[in-house]
Amino acid sequence: MRHCVRQLSILGVLMTVSLSATPANSRHPQRLEVVAGTAHRPSPGALAPEPSVTPEQPLRLVAKPEGLLQIHTAPFRGSFGSVLSQALRTAGLGSRVLITQLLKGGVDQGLASSLWLCGRLQWLRPGVPACLSAPAPGASAEAIDAVQQVWAFSREQLLTGAVDLMVLDELGLAVELGYLELDEVVATLEQRPAQMDVILTGPAMGPDLMALADQVTQLRRGF
Repeated sequence: MRHCVRQLSILGVLMTVSLSATPANSRHPQRLEVVAGTAHRPSPGALAPEPSVTPEQPLRLVAKPEGLLQIHTAPFRGSFGSVLSQALRTAGLGSRVLITQLLKGGVDQGLASSLWLCGRLQWLRPGVPACLSAPAPGASAEAIDAVQQVWAFSREQLLTGAVDLMVLDELGLAVELGYLELDEVVATLEQRPAQMDVILTGPAMGPDLMALADQVTQLRRGF
């Protein structure tokens, strides 16, 4: 019995010594730190190591969306109306838009009298008194020159990326009637800036123009 009491007394002393190893004013248990794979206790009053700072990743530029070349064609003249609302909406949202109707004339038309809508949409027609439907060999020199003037302006705007959306109405018909050269038209469209949207409308879209299109919409009469 005395031997058991002695063992309990020795065990109590050991437990007292173990508990006294922790500072009396410590509210939190001591933590272990791992440095170079070795665990150790920080010395009293030592500052905690600063957290490692991960270097910032370099910013990556997001590529601009690629523009499309769309064709809206029909066996009749008049497919332009379905695209006009899209052009107006695009201009209203802040983009620069050029609409060129290559064979549509009227009063006070031409480069110097182009119409502006929404402050960002330029509407251009050749300076001829009426719409052109006859082949170029039978048209007047003034009419041919007027068509080529608005085409030259549109071509420059396209190649320089001056607008975000360009609508070329009856481009295929202007080529078919002989007002414009097919090779020049195709080469110009192939060199358009990657981010620019181009919409061709009207009839007589030949295979060379159709081959350039990303999207083709064909309109049909309801009879």
